Amino acid sequence: MKRHLLFLVITLSLLNCETKKTIEVKQENNNQIVIGQIDTLYSDILKENREIWVHIPKSATKNQSKYPVLYLLDGDAHFYSVTGMIEQLSTVNGNTVSPEMVVIGIINTDRTRDLTPTHMNGTSGGGEKFLNFVERELIPYIEKTYPVIDYKTFVGHSLGGLTVIDALIERPELFNNYVAIDPSLWWDNQELLKRANKILSNNTFEGKSLYVALANNLPNNMRFDEVINDTTKDTEGTRSIIQFVRTTESLKNNRLNFDWKYYENENHGLVPIIAEYDALRFLFQWNVLELNQLNQFYPPNNAPFNDLLNLIDSHFKNVSNHFGYEIYPPEWLIIDLGKEFLNNQEPEKAYKLFKLNLQNFPNSSNAYD
Repeated sequence: MKRHLLFLVITLSLLNCETKKTIEVKQENNNQIVIGQIDTLYSDILKENREIWVHIPKSATKNQSKYPVLYLLDGDAHFYSVTGMIEQLSTVNGNTVSPEMVVIGIINTDRTRDLTPTHMNGTSGGGEKFLNFVERELIPYIEKTYPVIDYKTFVGHSLGGLTVIDALIERPELFNNYVAIDPSLWWDNQELLKRANKILSNNTFEGKSLYVALANNLPNNMRFDEVINDTTKDTEGTRSIIQFVRTTESLKNNRLNFDWKYYENENHGLVPIIAEYDALRFLFQWNVLELNQLNQFYPPNNAPFNDLLNLIDSHFKNVSNHFGYEIYPPEWLIIDLGKEFLNNQEPEKAYKLFKLNLQNFPNSSNAYD
């Protein structure tokens, strides 16, 4: 099996260079910024090699943490934006909107074949076999090879969004979260739309979340409230998504955690970035630890220090319950909180926080700084 490092270079060129099989997350060096690596596995199901792009959080080099994992269809089209967005929302400026995540970008070999559930033309209709590959080969390989926990998010755009909804209704146990961005529910005379409406009506989806984004693909001079009554081919895609979200929204008893949004100012090609941002905010609301919750423990408020420890403990117990895996407060968060107490001439409080890092990350050099 070959693994290559994926380099985003200052010149924005892509360099491939062979590396050893052990996981290495490189830091910035010379004039290169490394955001991931390319891996390849052979699929017995698809009878071909499949390339994946893998992003591992920087903190993986400093401790033994494991991370939730996001599987990204059309990986080469969305890898840069999604990995950057997750880093921004999970660590930069004290953000905790998203957890740090391993990102797996799935690269296409025959997009139409893999991302369509039924045959309509050409090589289409290989969706079931592709999802078999994801379930039986890709996910087990990722869980064996990379530092991930069993908490998975599936993201797709267009035909990828069609595949995401297919996975939700036929294999709801496969992922925790499903994100369908402007999904092609018009496909094959709305075959999946009709199937989805029945399955969503007759089953429960406890513990599952779905976010759907709808782009503005309307003909000129047509208002959004007019489209549902239109019968032309031009609006079939939009009408299909509206029918799906309205039905799904009305099904309160299936326990699916569901939200959707119409992006009036974004077309089909532009909508993924803003939709991915909104989806992360929706899916991980329980992960957010607001800075104003923490500021109360510093001058001039000086709330009791034990309340801070209790807040941290209760918050990450709740996060752990969602993930089904013990999640520790991030090293950077505890270090920042401790340094703030040092700046305020309160070394005893800082010491207690730094000691927490030593307990949680005994093998990390940062914990001993």
